[in-house]
Amino acid sequence: MSRAERLLELLQCLRRHRYPVSGQALAEELNVSLRSLYRDIASLRAQGAQIDGAAGLGYVLRPGFELPPLMFSSGELEALMLGMRWVTRSTDPGHASDARNALARIRAVLPPGLRHELDSCTLLIGPPTGGERQGSEHLPVLREAIRTQRKVLVTYQDEAGNQTQRLLWPFALGYMEQARLLVAWCELRQATRHFRADRLLAVALQASSYPTARRQLLNQWAREQGIELESAAAEN
Repeated sequence: MSRAERLLELLQCLRRHRYPVSGQALAEELNVSLRSLYRDIASLRAQGAQIDGAAGLGYVLRPGFELPPLMFSSGELEALMLGMRWVTRSTDPGHASDARNALARIRAVLPPGLRHELDSCTLLIGPPTGGERQGSEHLPVLREAIRTQRKVLVTYQDEAGNQTQRLLWPFALGYMEQARLLVAWCELRQATRHFRADRLLAVALQASSYPTARRQLLNQWAREQGIELESAAAEN
């Protein structure tokens, strides 16, 4: 592993911890000596990283720092490209456009060598089965409702063909192979329910916000389902 790669990996390790982590734990995670770790922390600080702490006390990275230029490992670049290709093939046109725009921004700030690796990625996504999925036209509205924590009024048709009107608190979307699944608190049933997007006949975004934070609703649902959620930043 080159020193540049080691600095990147150290930065990623610090990002994963919200609370101070000992130098010994970081050194073991990176498989380097404490002496090398201290030199690497000094190098990151010289480049502008705000790393609080000291030997024997632990270290924590303040948010907002990026290594110039933006760096990724080969595996991370493959994951980014694979994810973009999946989003482009498997979601609605608006989300596909967002994925392309995000990838273009990342590509623009990569150094030439990594840009070539990104462009040369050979991990492919197969075509969606069954063509374009019904209900995809509702996904942009549902995503906006989730982001802004607003209620939606929907007309839903169940498997037997019965139609009901529901006022929902949407907090998650599941992108399954054969269907798109909305997870929402239903005011009619006073419980969390799952709704297939292809059975939503109408979706109307409401002006009112729902009173419970979407992360709280998601965590409660995950506990009920026995699911362990991934997080962008792991707790120390």
